[in-house]
Parts: sequence; structure tokens; C-alpha cells
Amino acid sequence: MRAPGLNVGTHLLRMVMVVLSLLVTSCSLEQKPEPVREQTVLDYDLLLPIPAQPISYQSQVRPILERRCVVCHGCYDAPCQLKLSSPEGLQRGASKQKVYDGKRILAMEPTRLFIDARSTEEWREKGFHPVVNEAQVDPESNLLDSVLYRMLRLKQLHPQPPVGMLPDSFDLDLERRQSCPSAAEFDTFAKRHPLWGMPYALPNLKDAEYATLVQWLAQGAPVQPQPVGSERAGNQIERWERFLNGASNRQRLMARYLYEHLFHAHLHLQGTPAREFYRLVRSRTAPGQPLDEIAAPRPFDDPGADPFYYRILPYHPGIVAKDHVVYPLSDARMARFKKLFLEPEYEVASLPSYAPEIATNPFKSFAAIPARSRYLFLLDDARFFIEGFTKGPVCRGQVALNVIEDRFWVMFLDPDKYTTSLDSEFLDGMSDYLRMPMRRQKPIGLRAIWTEHWRRQRGYMEARQEKFEKVGVHDLDTAMDYIWDGEGTNPNAALTVFRHFDSASVAFGLLGDDPETAWVMDYPLLERVHYLLVAGFDVFGNVGHQLNTRVFMDFLRMEGENHFLAFLPTSHRKAIRDSWYTGIRSDLLQYFKQPGAWLEVESVRGYRSDDPQHELYGWLKEHLASARGRGRGHNRCGSGPCSGERLSAGTKRANEAMARIAKMSGSHLRAFPDVSFVRIRGGEGEPDLAYSLIRNKAYKNVTSLLDDASQRDAGDLHGDTLTVLDWLEGAYPNFFFVVDLADIDTFADRYASIRNRDDYERFVGLYGVRRTNQRFWDTADWFNDRYAREKPRLSGLFDLNRYRNR
Repeated sequence: MRAPGLNVGTHLLRMVMVVLSLLVTSCSLEQKPEPVREQTVLDYDLLLPIPAQPISYQSQVRPILERRCVVCHGCYDAPCQLKLSSPEGLQRGASKQKVYDGKRILAMEPTRLFIDARSTEEWREKGFHPVVNEAQVDPESNLLDSVLYRMLRLKQLHPQPPVGMLPDSFDLDLERRQSCPSAAEFDTFAKRHPLWGMPYALPNLKDAEYATLVQWLAQGAPVQPQPVGSERAGNQIERWERFLNGASNRQRLMARYLYEHLFHAHLHLQGTPAREFYRLVRSRTAPGQPLDEIAAPRPFDDPGADPFYYRILPYHPGIVAKDHVVYPLSDARMARFKKLFLEPEYEVASLPSYAPEIATNPFKSFAAIPARSRYLFLLDDARFFIEGFTKGPVCRGQVALNVIEDRFWVMFLDPDKYTTSLDSEFLDGMSDYLRMPMRRQKPIGLRAIWTEHWRRQRGYMEARQEKFEKVGVHDLDTAMDYIWDGEGTNPNAALTVFRHFDSASVAFGLLGDDPETAWVMDYPLLERVHYLLVAGFDVFGNVGHQLNTRVFMDFLRMEGENHFLAFLPTSHRKAIRDSWYTGIRSDLLQYFKQPGAWLEVESVRGYRSDDPQHELYGWLKEHLASARGRGRGHNRCGSGPCSGERLSAGTKRANEAMARIAKMSGSHLRAFPDVSFVRIRGGEGEPDLAYSLIRNKAYKNVTSLLDDASQRDAGDLHGDTLTVLDWLEGAYPNFFFVVDLADIDTFADRYASIRNRDDYERFVGLYGVRRTNQRFWDTADWFNDRYAREKPRLSGLFDLNRYRNR
């Protein structure tokens, strides 16, 4: 399309002027770029031929937005709340209000896309401003009045440095101040920050990608109707909605329990395409009618006086790894639910209320359902429920995650062997002690919060102590029977949690070297973790809510650690536990010491070494060998064994080289990122390979609320370790490395010889892919494609917000 009133010669002249402007900019990166006239740029982009037919959002635009924009704009932590993973997010626009604010005195109004507003007009009333032209007058106006276009154009005019690290003018801190300019404010923004175009602090879009987006925006950003689900899903949805909306009290209580545990899931229906997902919601309308979702802040909040129904809603936004937790629904799953919740003999005389003192306490609201059924439901998919608090709807959260170590193992007490925590009478008596912290609008002191939670926790632990003393003493091999082994087939029996600063991931199996700590969980602990950090956590809450959550999780972590310590001899328990809490604040020390009677109750005998903790790890690895083995296939390929499992000579060579890297430990690892991805290019018939390098940081303790760095164990030269995995682990890669298979041994030797920051910088110069690297997008695409190919259902787009500038 030709701009009105301009001849071809004028267009060519202006194109030359733009090219010269770009050349000048790239040659003077240290100088403040001169502003470029608005009309010149607009005319240049209007020279792009605009197709007569609307450009396809689904097949042409969406892939570009997902690979280049959603990788930073896909969840609550999207800058300016601009979520570009769906047309609804694009039409909602941006907001100057931040979701993640640890100092917020009052809770903010929720802004959940699809839930808290139903139209663009409602979002405007909530303070969101448009990023595309809503008038759609003509191509020129559609571009000039589009913040998205002007951000893209600003990047084209003022590209970032093509090599080296980005200058300090780029703020990459997660808590950085956000500008979030509207169309009316954009000129001022561009003059102040000419290098802050989009993609921010990453290379420009490719020419074809940029042209497609510009043409689409010039057309008025048209979006065709989105697919609503495959034909095969229809009958299944009808069956599931009928199952979840049964009339009896037992069916209704079961449905409420399932909803409160699966509300955050991306449901996958049996036999549907791998990338087709759904949500379980509460609706004011019955099955068969248009769905009207109830916008309650939390799944156990009162849905209102009117009748409501459980419905299954298609979920069509682009999938990002950081909030993608998948729960499959199938005929076998429905049969399992019936066996757990409908076949046992129990009475539900009346349904529990939604009053906060009941609804926030699952040990009261679901007391009628046998605890064994609830525990087996959680164990069936334990990784899903642990992953709920490390990923889930919140996406990130240092307040909750700096309460855990960088790497630890998780196991579970066997429901057939240790039945104390499944005894209905015991749980009923403990329900007040086990209640979740209530929401706070007024902050109170940290010590007051500690004291409040500690009193309840102490009451519960003292009651458990009486039961614990009656268990008796068992030989090591017999004691292993108390650890659930997944019946030899379920890989959820053994899990490894990797914390990556304010995000985390969960893998099947007991991975890496023996960790500093481990958790053994029972039903009350697993249930409380879910209700504290998933069902009950409000990302829009105030500082009081966040402090409550963080402090309560301290007690839950200690409970899991104490379950593990109970398998060790009394002669070593206290010393091991104290080593995990060196440097703790003196005013909080009493809470970590009491109650302490369990330290003196012997429960396991037969240890042969002076290092019983590592001896126990050996027993656990043997006991859980079957679950660990099955878990490897799930980690690498989503489920089952990988195709082509026989290793080629090149793969064996790569594995041996990476095994040498895995032996690294000590303080010099501090130069490394938390999570690095490595691509090994095979060549000559060898496959390309992918590895994750995960740095496990050592801490004196994990009791500090926000000052993570102050708890680093600077005196322990062998504290930091490295875990190497032959799959992609984690949602937030911090750095990419690319190496040829022919050079893998040199790569490993140089990696293992790094001792300081200068060594690391030289290594990055040889193999690293910086933010300025012109191969950056191709490399990111390769890792995303690899992840999608190996885990077609479980994968999502990696987030680049934490990618290092080094």
C-alpha cells in the first residue's frame, strides 16, 4: 500500500534516509541517539504491501508473538501486565500497576485475564490502557496510535549493541521500575529511553517477522474466531460435567474437593491433541448453557447464594512453562475417582459451609471424606501438587520459595504402613491446630506472626509425639517399608525439587549427589502445602498475607525435614538439624528448637557408619529404584521411555564430558547462573543434544524473608554444587551455551577449570550466547523446539525475563 500524496521517488529517498539512520545508530552506540522524525518512519513502514485479506492471527501472527513476545509477556510478572499470549490479553492492554509488590499495605484488586473483567470496556475501567489502535480508522492511524507498533519501531530505529554486554542503561532487575507508556506518553518515553524498544534488551526481530506484525497492526490487528476445542473433547466434557455435578451430598463434596485441588491445572482430555487444554471452573450456569465463570479470588471462597455448577472451559492462550501444570483426565481417571471418593462407605450428613473458618481449613471442610482417599488422590500425582507451589498460577515468588533449599529430595510416608496421620479421630482433634493462616489486611510484626503459628504447630507436634513414641524401633530394611515406593510403578514416589532463586521446578527421581536436606511428607503436610501456597495464596494480597504465608511455610518445611530426621539415629539428629540452621536469628531460635522430645525417641537401628545421613540416602535410593527408573523416562520425554534410547558413540562421549562438569563444587561456582542450557551440535550423523546445568547454592539457613544473599554460606568452600541433567529443566533459563560435539571435551575441561569471574567471561566469549548475540533467537527457538518435541504435552515456552546480561 502507498502512503497518500507521496510518489515513489519520495518513498525511496526516505527509505535511504532510514537505512542511513540505522547505520549511524549502530556505529555510535555509546552516544545518545538522535530522535528520528515520526512521519519518516511511519511512511517507511506504510510502504510494506498490506494484503487485501486479513493476515491470519492464528497461523502467521501468533507464532511470532509467542516466540518473541510471550517469552517475557506471559504471566503475572509480564511487564506492565501486558499479556500477549492471547487476543484477549492484547485487547486488554497494559497497566502501570505491578502485581508483584512485596511492600503493598492493602491488597490490590485482582486482574486475572478472562476472570476479573469480561470486556475491553471493563478493563479500561480498571486502569488498563490500549496497546493497539481501537478506532481502526486507516493503516496510518492503526500504526501511529498503537503502542505495540511504536515499541517495535523504536527497536528498529535504535537497535542495541550487536556484541558484548548491554550497557547499564538497560535495567534488567526483576523489581525494576516500569514505565508502561500509553500512546499519548510515548514520545516522551522514546526520547528518554531510545534503546528501550521491543523486544527489550534482546536482538531485533527478523525482517520477515517485523513486516508481518507491522502489516497486521496496520490492518487493525484483526483476530479471527479462535478454535474452541476438538470434536473428540465434546463427549468427554459432557461426561465429566455430569460426573462433577452429581446430586448426592457425597458427589457434591467430592466435586468440591477435586475443584479446590485442580482449579489451577491445565487439564488434558484423553485422546485430544497434545496442545489442547482446559480449565475446571465454577459457573453460574448449568452444563449445556453458555458458561458464566464465578470470579472468586480463591477456589474455596463463597461462590454466592445462587446455585453453581462445575464446568470445563477451553484454555486457548499460548502455553508458558512457568505456569504450565498438566493434569490428565481419562476414563481410567474417572474410575479412580469413583474408587477413592464414591465407593468407600462414609456419610455426608450435610455439606460444609464457605465461612472462612471452615473453608480455609480442609481438615474441617472435608472431614467426612476418608483421609486415606484424600492422601491416595494426592500421592497419585504428587509431582503435580508439589509443582503447584513451585509454578502454578503465581509464576514466581521469592517470598514463598526462599523458604526452601536449592535442591532437596521429597518422599512420602506409606499410607498402608504409617496410618496415624490418616486416623479420622486424630485429624478431627487436630483440625484447629492444622488450620491455615487467615488473610490479613493490617500487617503485624514478624515475631508476632512467628509466635502465633508456632503455638499451633507446637500443639500438633506434641500430639504427634505421643503417637510417634508408640511406633517402636525398626531395623533399617523394615523402616524402608514406611516410605511409599509407588507400588513399584508410580514415579511420583521420588521427587527432586530444584530452586532457582524465586522460581523452582520438580523432577521425577532422586537426582544429583546426596542433598543437604530431604523431606518426608505425610497427608496433613502435603495437604497444608497445597492450601497454603496454591489454593490459599493470593498474588494480589498485601504484605501481611505474604508474611503469613512465608512464616507458616517455615514450619511446614521443618516438619518435612523432621520426618526425614526421624529415620536417623538419635545420636546424630540434633547435630544434623543444627547444621541446617547456623546463623539463625537469636529471637527465632526457640521456635526451631521446640518441641524437641522427638530427638530422643529412637525409631531406626542398624546403621553401620559414622555418616548415617548418607547411609540412609543409599537405602532410600535402593528402596525407590523402580520409581527413580520410571521417572527418568518421564523427565526426558514426558512419559514412558524415550525413542531411540540406545546411545550413539557421540552421545556417550557427550555424557562422559558432562559428567566431568557435574563434579564441580565450591565457591568458584558463584560465577555461574542458576540454570544454563547447553546445546551440543552433533554433526556427521550424530544427533544434537540438550543438557541443563543447575547450580545448587549453599546457605547457612533459609529463614531470611527477603535478604537471600545474606544467608549464603561464604565459609563453606564445598557448599555450592552442580547438577547436570540430559534434559531441559526449569522454566527460566539464565544462559545458553552452544558447542560442537567435536569440541565437547575442550568445553568440559575449560568449564571445569573456571575459578573466577574473569575465567567465566572468557568461557562465555567462546561458547556463550549473550543477549546481544545475533544467533540469540535461533538458539532460543532451538531449545523451545527441543522441549516441545521431547515433552509435547508438558512443555511450554521458556521465560527470558531472567536471562543474564553476561
